[in-house]
Amino acid sequence: MFQLLWAVIIGAIVGAIAKAIHPGKESLNFLMTVLLGIGGSFVATFLGRMVGWYGEGDSAGFIASIVGAIIILAAYSAFSGKNKVAG
Repeated sequence: MFQLLWAVIIGAIVGAIAKAIHPGKESLNFLMTVLLGIGGSFVATFLGRMVGWYGEGDSAGFIASIVGAIIILAAYSAFSGKNKVAG
């Protein structure tokens, strides 16, 4: 039970930091921000295992989770056509 609560808290923090770092405006509610953070952790863990940084039972850390969430936001922006950065 506490692991789920901890995942929601960390997911909210990671998702909020990723939204602040990523250029553009994402209008995500609290639930989507939490899911973004949790998804970022999954992406970072998956990519880290592919590269060989993490073992089978390891998971991504806080900074890697933020990077994973930014990857999700960038992919969402690229495929949805929203939040185009002028350049």
